[in-house]
Amino acid sequence: MADHGPSFVDVTWGAGGRNSQLTCEMVSVAQSLYGLETCMHLTCTDMGIEKVDQALQQAYKAGCTNILALRGDPPRDKESWTATEGGFTYAKDLVKHIKSNYGDHFDIGVAGYPEGSDDNRDIDALLDYLKEKVDAGGTFVVTQMFYDVDNFLEWVQKARKRGIAVPIIPGIMPISTYDSFLRRVNFMKAKVPEHFTQALEPIQRNDDAVREVGNRLVAQMCKKIIDAGILSLHLYTMNLAKATEMVLNELGLLPSESSPLQKALPWRQSLAPKRREEDVRPIFWRNRNHSYIARTKDWDEFPNGRWGDSRSPAFGELDAYGIGLKGTNEANIKLWGTPVSLRDLSNVFLRYLSKRLDRIPWGESGMAGEAVPILPALEDLNQRCLLTINSQPAIDGMSSSDPIHGWGPPNGFVYQKAYLELFVSPALISTVLDRIIQNQDLTYYAVNKSGELMTNTRDEGPNAVTWGIFPNREIVQPTIVETVSFLAWKDEAYRLGEDWAKCYPPESASRKLIDSVMDDWWLVNLVDNDFHEEDRIYDVFRGLETPDMDTVFEGPVPQVNGHTNRESDKIGGAAVGEPSVNGNKSYLVKAEERSKSPLRN
Repeated sequence: MADHGPSFVDVTWGAGGRNSQLTCEMVSVAQSLYGLETCMHLTCTDMGIEKVDQALQQAYKAGCTNILALRGDPPRDKESWTATEGGFTYAKDLVKHIKSNYGDHFDIGVAGYPEGSDDNRDIDALLDYLKEKVDAGGTFVVTQMFYDVDNFLEWVQKARKRGIAVPIIPGIMPISTYDSFLRRVNFMKAKVPEHFTQALEPIQRNDDAVREVGNRLVAQMCKKIIDAGILSLHLYTMNLAKATEMVLNELGLLPSESSPLQKALPWRQSLAPKRREEDVRPIFWRNRNHSYIARTKDWDEFPNGRWGDSRSPAFGELDAYGIGLKGTNEANIKLWGTPVSLRDLSNVFLRYLSKRLDRIPWGESGMAGEAVPILPALEDLNQRCLLTINSQPAIDGMSSSDPIHGWGPPNGFVYQKAYLELFVSPALISTVLDRIIQNQDLTYYAVNKSGELMTNTRDEGPNAVTWGIFPNREIVQPTIVETVSFLAWKDEAYRLGEDWAKCYPPESASRKLIDSVMDDWWLVNLVDNDFHEEDRIYDVFRGLETPDMDTVFEGPVPQVNGHTNRESDKIGGAAVGEPSVNGNKSYLVKAEERSKSPLRN
C-alpha cells in the first residue's frame, strides 16, 4: 500500500501494551524505510501512566507524530471495561496527558461514533464526549466503520453544530467476504442499507463475486461522502490489501500515468526523526533502500543541500539486520535457478530485465519504468554476460510532473546523466577502461573484491548525476557518485553475491560459478557527464563479449522439489571481445587506504 501514497498508516495497539514492542518497531520501519507517516493507536486499557509514558516516548523516538487516543475495548477475559489503577478512565484524560507532556509534537486523533459505541447507544451523549475530547486537545476525528452514508452525514452536521470544527475522517471498511462483512457489522452493531443486503445475500457463497459487488457498493458510498465535501477517507485494511486497492481503483485514487504520485525526490525519503531534511544520497543503493537506511541509521547528521565530509566514518557493518540477501536458500534457488555456466548466469539477469523475476540479489524490487528507454541496451549487455546491476538514462530537462521520471515541486525541470553499474570479467576489464579514457566526458570507478580501485576522477568529491531546477529554489542535486560511499557499497555488492553463492551446496557447480565471478570480476560504475548524450555510455562495450560463456562448471546440480532448476534459454551473443591492453591513464588505489564513510558520526 505504500506505493499508493496514503496520508498516513495506522498501527494498532494491544491492550495493556501487549504488543508494544512490535507496534513501535512497525512505526519505526514505516517511518524510516518506507517514508510513511504513521498514526499509532494508544489505549487506556490495562495501561498505567508509566506504561503510557513509555509508549509515547517510544513513538516520539520512532519519529511518529500522530497518536489515535482511545479508551479501548475491555480485555478478552473481562466482560466490561474498568480503569486501571493509576491509569486513565476516559480517552479525554489520555488526550490531556499527551498534550501536557508533548505540546504540539503529536497530532492527536480521537474516535467518533456515528451509530453509537458498543456500550453506549446514545448518539447525543457520545457527541458531547467527542466535544470534550476535541476541547482537551484532539486535532482530528476518525469514525467507527459504517455503511449508512446518510446517517453519517447527518451526524457530521450535528457535530459541527456542537462546535466540533476539526477534520472528521470517515471510517470505511472494504468488503472481502460475506462472512467477514456480517461478523463486523454484527460486532459493531452497524446499520446495513437495504440495497447492500439485496446485492450481497444472493451471492454470499461466492467470495469473488462478493468482493466485486462489495467493492462497487463501498466505492459508491465513498463517492457520496466525497461529493458532500468530505475529502479524506480512512480505510480499514485489516491487513488485507486487495479489497482496499479495488475500492481505490474504482474511485480513481490510485496513482497512474495520467495522475502520478508526486515524489519529492527521485528516491524514497525517510521520515525517521533525524532524516526528514535528508536530500542527498549516493546512487549505488538506488535499488536497496532498506540496506542504505540500515547502514546509515546511526549517523548524527544527514546530507542536506550537499554531500558531507567524506573522510569521517559512518557506514554500518554488513552484518546488521536487513542488509544481507533475503529469502531462504530453497526459495532463492527456486527463484534464480541453478546456473552452471556464465550464459546461465546472464539469463538470470535477462529474466529480471524482462520482469520474469521480481528481484535479484542487488535489487529489492522489479525493474522500474524509468529503465524502458535503455532496456534494449541493458539486454544487449547482459546477453554478452556484462552483468548490469544499476543504471539510469540521460534526461535533458524533463518536466518535474512527468509520470515516470518526474520528481520535486510542479513547474520544474529534472536532469540526469547516463549511469551504468555492472560486473565485468577480468578478461575484458583492461579493454573497457582503455575505451573509457578515450572520451573525456566519461568518468568511472572500477574495484575488485580485494579492494584494488581504479578511477579516472581527480578527487574524491561528489559528482551529481541527478538534479532539478524549480521555481524559487536553489538547484537540488539529490543523487551523486562519490568515492568513499562506492567503496562501502563495493563491500555490500560482493557480499550479496557471496550470499547468493552460499544458497547452493559447497561443491555444487552453481556455488563454484558464482564464487568465481565474485572472486575475480570487477565492479564498474560509469558516468557520461554530458547529459545530452543518451547512448554513448554503451558504446564502450560495443563488440565485447565475455569469453567461455558456455563452459559448464563441474559439480552436482541442486534440486528443488525433486527437480533441477537450471535456466536453459539460449540467447545469441555478439562477437568475441577484442584483445585488451593495460590502460595507463587510470589511478590505482587500495580501497583500504580510503576512509570508509562520507559523514560525521
